[in-house]
Amino acid sequence: MSVILRTAGLLVLSNVFMTFAWYAHLKNLSERPWYVAALLSWGVALFEYLLQVPANRIGYTAYTLPQLKILQEVITLVVFVPFAYFYMRQPVRLDYLWAGLCILGAVYFVFRGHTG
Repeated sequence: MSVILRTAGLLVLSNVFMTFAWYAHLKNLSERPWYVAALLSWGVALFEYLLQVPANRIGYTAYTLPQLKILQEVITLVVFVPFAYFYMRQPVRLDYLWAGLCILGAVYFVFRGHTG
């Protein structure tokens, strides 16, 4: 399997955990004290790091640090938008499309000319 597929796959899984750690408590634990949410979020975030660290180590063998960061940001939005819509019941707005196009521009600029 290619470096980009392994890296992206691990980053997608990592971002699922990250998104739940960062935002699910707003829906599920809103009646609990903030420190309960923080402790549970830390527990979920552990799994994020167990996937994110190897993803970045694998990716760094073929890609630059800025390329890895832009890739991670794109994946974050790919995971976040369905999470916001399906799990948090937030409406999808046309502004998300425009923001996504801006990020695609960032992907183009950071990866252009890369042959790895």
